[in-house]
Amino acid sequence: MNGVRLAMGDQNKKPVSKNINENINFLKDVLAVDKSFDVIQLDLHYAGRNMAMFLIDGFVKDDIMHFIMKLLADLEEEQLDGNTIEKLLKTYIPYIEIEKTDELHSVVDKVLSGPTALVVDGIDEVIIIDARTYPVRGPEEPDLERVVRGSRDGFVETIVFNTALTRRRIRDRSLRMEYMQIGRRSKTDIVVCYLEDIADPKLVKKIKDSLEKIDTDALPMAEKTLEEFISGRHWNPYPMVRYTERPDTAAAHLYDGHVCIMVDGSPSVMITPTTFWHHLQHAEEYRNKPLVGAYFRFVRFLAVWASIFLLPLYFLFAMQPELLPSNFQFIGPNETGEIPLIFQFLIIEAGIDMLRMAAIHTPSSLATALGLVAALMIGQVAVEVGLFVNEVVLYLAIVAIGTFATPSYEMSLANRIIRIVLLISTALFGVYGFVIGVFVWMVYLCRIKSFDVPYMWPFIPFNFRAFRDVFIRTPMPLKNRRARYLHPKDPDR
Repeated sequence: MNGVRLAMGDQNKKPVSKNINENINFLKDVLAVDKSFDVIQLDLHYAGRNMAMFLIDGFVKDDIMHFIMKLLADLEEEQLDGNTIEKLLKTYIPYIEIEKTDELHSVVDKVLSGPTALVVDGIDEVIIIDARTYPVRGPEEPDLERVVRGSRDGFVETIVFNTALTRRRIRDRSLRMEYMQIGRRSKTDIVVCYLEDIADPKLVKKIKDSLEKIDTDALPMAEKTLEEFISGRHWNPYPMVRYTERPDTAAAHLYDGHVCIMVDGSPSVMITPTTFWHHLQHAEEYRNKPLVGAYFRFVRFLAVWASIFLLPLYFLFAMQPELLPSNFQFIGPNETGEIPLIFQFLIIEAGIDMLRMAAIHTPSSLATALGLVAALMIGQVAVEVGLFVNEVVLYLAIVAIGTFATPSYEMSLANRIIRIVLLISTALFGVYGFVIGVFVWMVYLCRIKSFDVPYMWPFIPFNFRAFRDVFIRTPMPLKNRRARYLHPKDPDR
């Protein structure tokens, strides 16, 4: 029980003692120096004083700590007479990120996060030297958000790198990066990022309040765990936030009044709040001329609508061909196959998902072989044995293309669920099932809100200028005059 209380951060504060042995014994016990090989305790003696350093192996920049220890070793005893802590902080430890604390539980949390704790005999405060470093990969282009032309850098798993990539694109004095920690045990670093002159203060306060109310042991899935706490609506398949791994995309949303949430350990930045239409936009549309970008957006919308409605409509017309004019009778299947049509759709839907999951777990060297097996099984062999008819494979292929053309991965999965629901309701109730299913789906989307922002805005409630920007990729100079998102302070800034 005592161990659990310490791990969660004992509510009773433990002040730093002037007796170094008391401090060392406490830190040694709570940090389990003797049990964890990567927790290091260095007993030192500089300038006639006993000192100790506590650090995590692998989190500390060795060259910086070696330089600091060298400077401390050259100190004379009389140099630390008087106000020792101030002399160390302001004179003898020449480092940028350095602070002090008088609470030992805070020291434990700091050490476990990466900084080094320097305990000095005769001083009732501990010096924290933030000379940490994390294993990090290069800022490569995200796989899910590739562009033909544009920057090739992307967010990484280290939060400090991500804040730097964002500030590189936003040199605005009103840019705010507010630091928080979430998780009783994990103490996960969180940064709330927004432009103070543009973002709605009520929105910022609501997001920060939602984050502060989170009471959990850890964020094992980083931003995905965070989303489940702040967005709610666990039975809602549609994403209430948008994820991006591109710094330029995050910067563009910040200029529109959004609030970004960065979580240490994840390369994805959470953009809040978002509407249905935000998930259908892609950076590629703004990397081309306005006319070309508008064309790309139009094609993308067609693909997304096809991924939702094509299969239910085809199934409806196949089951009730009298609904079609005589000139369009070719749409229906020439043969029904050995399995009812609805089960063919459901089987191939599950098969596509199986292939997607298999592709994720397949090494890249075997990806080509997996593609050949999928083409033979679903395409040729399945049709020849009568499992599927040709039209089912054709329309499912079109739907799959529309699904993969959806910029937001979370949105594509939600649309897939809706497509299956519409298929089943159409199979059960025919035209009424399809019409009522679409109507209920639209009403449901109109009732959803993301942080008090209607999910279907600017379609419902209607805003002409914003609605124009949703469907048409307008020239960039015109964007300065558009209605800023989320109730801005100055719409014409």
